Amino acid sequence: MTSGMQPAPAPEVDRRAIDEMLVEADPEYGYRRLSGIFAVVVAIVAVAFSLFQLSVAGVSPLNTLRQRGAHVGFALVLVFLLYPLRRRGYRQRRFGVLDVLFAAVAAFVTGYVVWHHDRLLAQAGQLPVEDLWVGALGIVLVLEAGRRVLGVLPFIAGAMIAYPFLGEAAPGLLAVRRFPIDRVIEHLWFTTEGVFGIPIGVAATFVFLFVVLGTFLEKTGLGQMFVEIAMGLAGWMTGGPAKVSVFSSALLGTVSGSSVANVTADGVFNIPLMKRIGYEPRFAAGVEAATSVGGQIMPPVMGAAAFIMAEFLGVPYLTVVQAAIVPAVLYFTSLFFMIHFEAKRLGLRGLRRDELPDVGATIRRRWYLAVPLAVMIGYLLEGFSPARAAFIAIVLSAGVHLVTCLIERRPGSYLPDLWRMLEQAARNALVVSTACAVVGIIIGIVTLTGVGNAFVTMTITLGQQNLFVTLVLVMIACTIIGSGIPTTATYIILAALAVPAVEALLPANDQLQIAPGVTIGKLAAHMFIFYYGVIADLTPPDALAAYAAAGIARTPPLATSVTATRLALAAIVVPYTFVYSPEIMLLTGTLTDQIFAVATAVVGIVLLAAGASGYLLTTATPIERVLLLGAAASLVFHSAVSDAAGVLCAGIVIAAQLARRRRR
Repeated sequence: MTSGMQPAPAPEVDRRAIDEMLVEADPEYGYRRLSGIFAVVVAIVAVAFSLFQLSVAGVSPLNTLRQRGAHVGFALVLVFLLYPLRRRGYRQRRFGVLDVLFAAVAAFVTGYVVWHHDRLLAQAGQLPVEDLWVGALGIVLVLEAGRRVLGVLPFIAGAMIAYPFLGEAAPGLLAVRRFPIDRVIEHLWFTTEGVFGIPIGVAATFVFLFVVLGTFLEKTGLGQMFVEIAMGLAGWMTGGPAKVSVFSSALLGTVSGSSVANVTADGVFNIPLMKRIGYEPRFAAGVEAATSVGGQIMPPVMGAAAFIMAEFLGVPYLTVVQAAIVPAVLYFTSLFFMIHFEAKRLGLRGLRRDELPDVGATIRRRWYLAVPLAVMIGYLLEGFSPARAAFIAIVLSAGVHLVTCLIERRPGSYLPDLWRMLEQAARNALVVSTACAVVGIIIGIVTLTGVGNAFVTMTITLGQQNLFVTLVLVMIACTIIGSGIPTTATYIILAALAVPAVEALLPANDQLQIAPGVTIGKLAAHMFIFYYGVIADLTPPDALAAYAAAGIARTPPLATSVTATRLALAAIVVPYTFVYSPEIMLLTGTLTDQIFAVATAVVGIVLLAAGASGYLLTTATPIERVLLLGAAASLVFHSAVSDAAGVLCAGIVIAAQLARRRRR
């Protein structure tokens, strides 16, 4: 810190504990800790992957299937070299002959698509048997890579592959005619409807570049600058360190779409400080997990699913950003007041001013670190594609790091730093790329068989033609599926299956078009699913953000997950506003309608925090907590009648608490 003491980072033993906990919870963190020549080989492949993606984005574009094929090839090779056959092998310092064989075959089957691209298009529907063998092998390798990295998702995809052959025996609406095996292989491997479909296309075009950008900005020191600014702005407040977590996670969320990365970036500072001023360790860990998850919903760089959403809908990414701004602010506002009310109830104070950094001095000394982020936002606002904006920001961030190295008089470290950043970016992108390839198989089966229509019919039937019940069913499905697979995969699967069911039940006033073929209601349904896919990082049993925070705080992971979920109640309520109060997305209604919808939502979110914490102006009685929660729900589900009911309930509680305070 600049004008006070800087909290010491967590000891190394905590990081090892976090690693072990995450490895047990999710295969994504079970990569080998390679050394020697083995680490060098992986580094070379990873840097080549990053350079290939940067060259395609900024220098020499490729056609669709070639670019996606090369992207999948690089990803599969790295997965087989980095991830062992068995999860326990993550302590290995080397990869084996079998891993090299898998990597070589993966390079061959994806290279086959790239090399024979023109012939494959010309012979579509009449591929020779050798092509089909290559396709079958490619599908198997994608599933194996997914098994090593993703856990349950490839098993779902494997079961789906059997559906075109066994679906004729399925009951009722689920029954489909039997498909020949060559049709299935060609559809999944040699078209842009399966493995090389929209999900992997978005990963190869947009997501990878933003992963590179996030890695560069983090390594250049922008993330640390954000933490220091947040500390200076909020550290002195009531319950200061916990509010620092809200501010720093919101700032870090502008450049990082990973909840676990946000936990490990600022949790090592915030959690010890929260414990120091009197928060229980479990609450401190829950705060860090809940705030860090918000990074996936905070514009301008949201989670990978946001880019896929824009591609699915056929709208500019900036439209998704505009729709997400207010809900993201609502989420962090709710967390801020949750923490504030909890601190008031416990009588906690903030840190002394002399322990905090000087915000002005920090900005004056390191303002240039934010230039790439500002330029990227400017390019997005000017209508440039996300890929172009990200590429320019990456080039600028590389230049900014050079300036930093010169200022710190270590020019010799610039190229090694650049190499490490390119390597780390490729490694960070593996999970998203592998998930997109595997989920492409699922989407391919859905488009081939038409089973999505059956799912829509069943969902509407189970929901009894009621929109609210259908939304609850979709919410439960998101939570269950999201507990075992990444956010991106959860969103893609349910966007294909559940969005049509929700859209079919939307009222007529949600049919306003915001783009050709895209209604405000359709965007609301996609945002609804996106949010619940994100919140699955907090809900038990696989709550990765909560597990990482628990490792730092040394608290039980499951209990931490429950606490984090309670703190993130806003993320459970806010998605319903997309459907019932679409003005909150700032894409429909008059300016007055938008202001009124946002105002009532903010008040509702604050009352929700008060009801969940049991404190508003003073400690709330059980009846007052019920009234506060009822008022919150009435205001969030925006309408004239519900708003009046919410104001009435809130007024009763405020009057009662003011009277109690006067008596005291």
